[in-house]
Amino acid sequence: MITEHEPQTALDTRFSSPDATATAWPEGRAGLAAAELYWLSTVRRDGRPHVTPLVAVWLDGALCFCTGPTEQKARNLAHNPRCVLTTGAGVLREGLDLVVEGTAEPVRDDATLRRIAAAYVEKYGEEWTFEVRDGAVHHESHEALVYRVAPATAFGFRKGEYGQTRWRF
Repeated sequence: MITEHEPQTALDTRFSSPDATATAWPEGRAGLAAAELYWLSTVRRDGRPHVTPLVAVWLDGALCFCTGPTEQKARNLAHNPRCVLTTGAGVLREGLDLVVEGTAEPVRDDATLRRIAAAYVEKYGEEWTFEVRDGAVHHESHEALVYRVAPATAFGFRKGEYGQTRWRF
């Protein structure tokens, strides 16, 4: 099991209200864990960006998600594992939008995959039940690869009293 460590936290005053304070990492981490929908940004071989919504779980200091081995995001990550995951409320004056920059690492260990599969059921319900075998998860007749993205850098964009926080790991 991988454990988390506290990042360096800094408020970017250039993009923050005069009285803003940095958002503490536990609040940012809680927002990442609680979100239901995320947007994954990857890069195609020819350099064009690719963005797609997906569901994910926070486990052992990282966001974990799955995708079919032939999907565009899997092909992109095989070529370039650097990616960005974002989440937040689509409103202007309240909430905390979150951005995680990192490297997508394939998860192939069946014991870890079982923990991730259990986290999906706990968060999203029984319809997200996966069978784990052969270094992948399976749902009905579909195989999915699992990736984990531990933050290298993360950002929190507080709205209302605007504040931009950067967390470096």
